[in-house]
Amino acid sequence: MELIDIINIVLENKGRAILLTVKPNDDLRNDLGLDSLDLAELTVRIESEFDIDIFENGLVKTVGEIQDKLGK
Repeated sequence: MELIDIINIVLENKGRAILLTVKPNDDLRNDLGLDSLDLAELTVRIESEFDIDIFENGLVKTVGEIQDKLGK
């Protein structure tokens, strides 16, 4: 599963439109419109899918920071 797929699952669960693309500099809150609960769900889904601790070295705020953690 790709990161955008996981982001879209979170958006769909809130009844929001899915994204066709995301850019590394997209801010999770401001550009993608994710709130605290959305970010918690996103974190759990990413950690489950990729078996990593997304916040191991601090908070992540952008798509690119997540991609860096995933090695993509």
